Parts: sequence; structure tokens; C-alpha cells
Amino acid sequence: MKPAVSIFWFRRDLRLHDNAGLYHALKSGYPVLPLFIFDRNILDKLEEKADARVQFIRESLEGMQEELVKKGASLEVWYGFPEEVYQQLLTKYQVVKVYTNHDYEPYARERDISIAKLLKKDGISLLGIKDQVIFEKEEILKDDGKPYTIFTPYSKRWKALLSDFYCKPYPVEKYIQHFYKQAEKAIPTLGDMGFKPSSLPIPSASVKKATLEKYKEQRDYPGIRGGTSRMGVHLRFGTVSIRELAGKASGLSETYLNELIWRDFYHMILWFFPAVGKGRSFKPAYDHIQWRNNEKEFEKWCQGQTGYPIVDAGMRELNATGFMHNRVRMIVASFLAKHLLIDWRWGEAYFAEKLLDYDLAANNGGWQWAAGSGCDAAPYFRVFNPYLQTGKFDPELTYIRQWVPEWEGFGYPEPIVEHTMARKRALEVYGKALKER
Repeated sequence: MKPAVSIFWFRRDLRLHDNAGLYHALKSGYPVLPLFIFDRNILDKLEEKADARVQFIRESLEGMQEELVKKGASLEVWYGFPEEVYQQLLTKYQVVKVYTNHDYEPYARERDISIAKLLKKDGISLLGIKDQVIFEKEEILKDDGKPYTIFTPYSKRWKALLSDFYCKPYPVEKYIQHFYKQAEKAIPTLGDMGFKPSSLPIPSASVKKATLEKYKEQRDYPGIRGGTSRMGVHLRFGTVSIRELAGKASGLSETYLNELIWRDFYHMILWFFPAVGKGRSFKPAYDHIQWRNNEKEFEKWCQGQTGYPIVDAGMRELNATGFMHNRVRMIVASFLAKHLLIDWRWGEAYFAEKLLDYDLAANNGGWQWAAGSGCDAAPYFRVFNPYLQTGKFDPELTYIRQWVPEWEGFGYPEPIVEHTMARKRALEVYGKALKER
């Protein structure tokens, strides 16, 4: 007789506390089998085998496993293709329902549709719950029922709807005894999956009160240590709760809260306009820009050898740590798309490979903002001047000296392109493409 269980499928929510879908699963009336799948549809595409993100996921699962074993339960962690994993699970268990938290990315939506069809053949429902955002999908719409594409009115509606209810944690601990009881099961090693350890450190999963209190004044200055929260990687993999962060920010920093709203906004855009997650410009006319796409210049940008210290500092920080300060992300993105006229998708893909906190919705939204092609984007004629940006946001050159120590010496390269000429060229190329549409 196969044991009857509900499954909770972990994805972007690697925590046992304040987890919406897990809470509902544990209240379902059936023992809950906690499941995580190292999805080969994703992992097989990762060229870097010392990927700190894969290691971080595995370490997070180990932490959850320790807690579950204390309760006589165990995670089931599989490495494979989701459909094949579920086919095997259905031979082992009498699955009553499968619970999971919503994921808004195009691949995730396609995956969930295929799993739902597979389960439906056996009369099993796949139940999705909102967890990784405060407001999702159709929860915030304009008066005419259409989605917002401009951030400011969206954020006003978001704040008007926010109440303590939306920041209230789900009391998972009340139902923790409802996990399916079984002996501890092994978690696949990095080696089992063709990966190897990474030396990149992961930031702490807690944000300091002082950081939030000074966030508005300090967040734009990359040379200030602790000026930003570094919560991106934890929000991406769900090792912290968005409700917890929004609750903290509500009382301490409206500027930080706005950053969380931008995150919701970009996930909403991805939901209603999934083509942006598949390489299309939000504004279709921008797909007709005649990019130069010089591969040698792109390589110099990647390696931090452009001759523009603030740009090079950002790229070197990214390559060395898997992180880049948000202000600098805007500067380097604008530089690639406008100074070098290299397709923003090249930069988006490079960030996807390198960023520990890579999130399709936010990464795509940020790149399209910088390139001018996105919703509520910087206008195409706004071209960041790297020198002015340096003077404003790294006036003591603290950040530049950290990452480009040789910039004042003879070994530092000449600028890859002259700013005034590059700006003029960008305006001409952008203007021509948009005028013809």
C-alpha cells in the first residue's frame, strides 16, 4: 500500500518559516512530503561548474534538512527532469495534492503547465500560492483593468493597498508536525550533479536596522560598505521572506520599500508580457536598432578594461564577487548599450551568468530600462556620462581605487571610446531606428 501524502514542491522559497505554500500544504490534512528538484533543464545550461548559486541552494537545503530530521522527517531532493521525477514519485506514493509557490518566469510557467497535465491524469491537482511577492498578477491593475506599465502610479496603488495583513508571516511552525515521517534521505552532492565548490561568499541573510535607516542617503554610493542590504540573493532563492523585509522597510525606509515595489513591478510585467523574458524589447521599435556588436569591445567590457574606471570597477567587482552595486549596474548597462552600441541582451546574458542574485524579471527590467527599450525606461537620449556619475557617486574614488588600483598608472588602458562622440553616435543610431517605425 503506497503512503498517501501531499507534496510541497520547493523552488524559489528555500525556508521552513513564513512560507505560504508550505503553510497551506501542512494544513491540508495529509502528511506533507517536502520535495526539491535540481532541474536539469536549468542546470544543464550552466557552463560554469563552480557555480556559487548551485552551492548556495544545496547548502540551504542542508540547513532545512537539519530542521526536518529533528522532527523525524526528511526532504526528498532529486536531480533530474521534473516530469521524470514526478513519474517516479507517483509510483512510490499515493499523491493527493501537490502544493507549490508561484513562479512567474516563462520557463517556470511552461514547466508547471506540463506538471499539472501529468498530475491531472491521476486526478491530482497542482495548487499554486503567492509567496515571493507582496502583490502579484492581477492584484494591482489600472481602473480600466489593464496592467500598469509606468512605475509611479503602480507604486502609489501598491502602497495604498499595503496593510499589516500583507506583511503578516505564515505560522508554519504551528503545523510542523504534519510532515511525512521517514528516515533522512541523502541530498545529491555537487559532484553528483557535475558541479564543484565555489569560493564566492554569500552575504548574510539579515539586514541591519542601521542599513535601512541610512538607506536613502547611502544606497547610491558604491564606496560605502554596508550602504545596501545585499538581500538580492536571498530574495531570489527565498531564504528570506518578502513579507518580513516589506514589514521592516515600512517603518524604517520608504526608499528601500520602493526597491521591493520595483521587484513586484518587474514580476508583474513579466507575467503580463512574457515575451520580454524571451529576448524581446518591451517597446518593439527598439528591436530594430542597428547594434554594432563589436566582440572585442564586448570582451573588454566583460573584463573591466574599457578605460572608464567606474565601468571597469563594476565589471571587476562582478567577476570577483558575483555582486555589483545597483548604481553601478545602471552605469555599466548604459555604457554597453549606448557608448558601445552593443545589444543589451548580450549584457543581460553576461549578468545572468555572473550575478549571484540573478533574477530574470529584475535583470531584464534593469537592462531594458538602461537601454531605453523597457517599460517606464530612461529615454533613449539619456546617456549616462561615466565621469559625471563618478563625481556624484564615488567622489573620493574609494570604489574605483578598490577595484581598479592601476587606473592612475601607465598600465591602465586608454578609453575604448570617446564619450562625446559615443553619445552623438548613440543618439543618431537610436533616433534613426525609432524614426523609421
